[in-house]
Amino acid sequence: MPLRPRDRLGVDSSSFIAYNPHMFTTVEWKDGAVRLIDQTLLPGQVAYIDCKDVAAVAEAIESLRVRGAPAIGITAAYGIALAAQQVSAEGFDDFYTALLPSCERLAATRPTAVNLFWAINRMKALALRLREQEISAIKEGLLTEAHNILREDIAMNHAIGRFGFGLIQPGSGILTHCNAGGLATGGYGTALGVIRRAWEEYKDIQVYADETRPILQGSRLTTWELMQDQIPVTLITDNMAAYFMQQKKIQCCIVGADRIAANGDAANKIGTYGVAILAKEHGIPFYVAAPSSTIDFAIASGAEIPIEERSHSEVSHMGEKEISTKGVTIANPAFDVTPAKYIAAIITEKGCFKPENLGANRPAE
Repeated sequence: MPLRPRDRLGVDSSSFIAYNPHMFTTVEWKDGAVRLIDQTLLPGQVAYIDCKDVAAVAEAIESLRVRGAPAIGITAAYGIALAAQQVSAEGFDDFYTALLPSCERLAATRPTAVNLFWAINRMKALALRLREQEISAIKEGLLTEAHNILREDIAMNHAIGRFGFGLIQPGSGILTHCNAGGLATGGYGTALGVIRRAWEEYKDIQVYADETRPILQGSRLTTWELMQDQIPVTLITDNMAAYFMQQKKIQCCIVGADRIAANGDAANKIGTYGVAILAKEHGIPFYVAAPSSTIDFAIASGAEIPIEERSHSEVSHMGEKEISTKGVTIANPAFDVTPAKYIAAIITEKGCFKPENLGANRPAE
């Protein structure tokens, strides 16, 4: 029997909630820089980049060197902490004024992932609360807050796994779309966190990973993560999902989310909506796994979620090679919105909820 991650690693004695079966770190603070695993090079090369200023952090987010809503939020928090270290100001007003352009630059990187704005607002709010302290203490406080956001994310992922794994029956085939694993979070993952916990509980499961065109997050990232954990995974193209459902190979679908509206509509990687419709037609439960920070109670429905349009070269090219007819008109929305009626449950660190019951996740005023 393959060795499960639970058997290989225990809980670290540090203040971080350690779970790193794959022996990679998605985002961390290292030697005064924001260190990221460069996801554009995976799976062929495992390499890290050190972002030494906000411009480098913003570029890493925009270019998908780091991606996944929770990971983007954590990275932005560290980016603000980094910017704060580099501000030379004696008074709070000057310090905060100098910090705001960095916050605005990071906020402009990805419009759909609400964790980005949640993290930026949290860092700004902390700075304002510390305004009476010395500038050195404010800088230290901001870095500590970024560490806290990372630690909390890992803890939430573990809780999501604990609440969600019971939805998976032994012997299940599980379809997932895009990557909602350790690479998309501080560690462990949301959708893959549920799958990992099911595997740790010694359930006999089989994962089917959609390749996820056009950037191939499923093909490049999800399969890479799961194979490191020795979790059985089969890669399929996006247009094979209906076939495998019809063949009764899939018993449930689990995906992550970049933003969830108050009514339970969920934005995730383009193609998710189609998977949800197929699941409904075949009587297969479709689950969304995400931390409560991904729920945007400020918007009533998915119709209000901004959808990022990315570079058309992502569709027309495979690496450096052009694969489309030159000059053809191209559309490249990065996300779509799955209506709540297709979602059996939303799994958060607070429990599993029907979309209409998301109010239990609403933060206190």
